[in-house]
Amino acid sequence: MKSIVVLVSGNGSNLQAIIDACDSSITDGKVTAVFSNKAEAYALERAKNAGAAGVFLDPKAFDTRDAFDHELMRQMDEFKPDLVILAGYMRILSGEFVRHYMGRMINIHPSLLPKYPGLNTYQRAIHAGDEEHGTSVHFVTEQLDGGPVILQAKVPIFDEDTVETLTERVQNQEHRIYPMVAKWFVEGRLEMVDGKAAYLDGDLLSMHGYAPE
Repeated sequence: MKSIVVLVSGNGSNLQAIIDACDSSITDGKVTAVFSNKAEAYALERAKNAGAAGVFLDPKAFDTRDAFDHELMRQMDEFKPDLVILAGYMRILSGEFVRHYMGRMINIHPSLLPKYPGLNTYQRAIHAGDEEHGTSVHFVTEQLDGGPVILQAKVPIFDEDTVETLTERVQNQEHRIYPMVAKWFVEGRLEMVDGKAAYLDGDLLSMHGYAPE
């Protein structure tokens, strides 16, 4: 059984989608622990309800980001993670942390990467007059939101859309594709090569990830 450790800062709806998938489609994986930098994060309750460890690590207890990440790594490694999932984890990761889990850490970002890395992607897409927005699952590298894309989902942007309505539409897709990518990884079908490229079933994925005919 593969160990999945999840990092979350908030509500944890993507975490819940992963937990639910581990009860159904991800037959060889289990969420063993959830770590959060926010004591009030509801994700910690979701973890405990699922029988996983829910751990709050307070950034204020550490003098530097590197010190915090070093302790986070130490505690995470007690669960021997085969896969690390970032699910709305709102901290910039240190280079040491990223390198430690390189090739086995994935993130989901609410844009069609490489478009709109960083924050406020919904507002940026609406203000730019884009016709579509979406979400991307990618391997994590030291470049912020710059690791190889694995899978994307697109949604239309309507004239009457607000940030809230667009967010809801995108998150609905996130809950579908994130468990799918986790399943691919747990099954050994997905890998990152040389920190630059994602491969699924031995085939190199394009810059926009898996796109079936």
